[in-house]
Amino acid sequence: MCSNSLTRSPGVPLRSSRRIAWLIRSCCVLSSLVTPVALGLPEDANQPIHIRAEQAEIDHNAELVIYRGSVEVDQGTLRVTADEMRVEYRDQKVVRITALGSPAKYKQQLDADQEQVEADASTIVYHTQQETLDLKGNAFLRQEGNEITGDFIKYDIVAGKVDAKSSEADPVRMILQPATRPE
Repeated sequence: MCSNSLTRSPGVPLRSSRRIAWLIRSCCVLSSLVTPVALGLPEDANQPIHIRAEQAEIDHNAELVIYRGSVEVDQGTLRVTADEMRVEYRDQKVVRITALGSPAKYKQQLDADQEQVEADASTIVYHTQQETLDLKGNAFLRQEGNEITGDFIKYDIVAGKVDAKSSEADPVRMILQPATRPE
């Protein structure tokens, strides 16, 4: 359990105590980001999350963490790469993760007996409470050999539902694999 209050030890300057308190709050926020990211295999949620970036900025007042520069997130089978990632939280719970890139990429195995889901787009937004992905700008989604491309793809991970939109000049395109027949 994280605490936002910290008492100052005798002999420790107030300024140092504030830095320590800020560091503890930051660690609490970062540790709260672990569970909501894991959508896939149940064991993914129990894996450590590894975040690499050239820069990280934590704004407690805005309840926002921003990672910039060659961002890589790994947790179990989950892998996200982006130029920038914004993690918004409320009450120390992640509510939205936005990955921006050229393109941003998402990959994860959702079920043990299925191939990994792969997606990329200029912007990938994961809505944690709804468990949906919004893929915006040159959007691409592949699952079980099936592919869909368009300007915008909304993927409901739990329901397995996909909605895609595009312009007339560049329509939605799909490649659907034939269903396998039982022998």
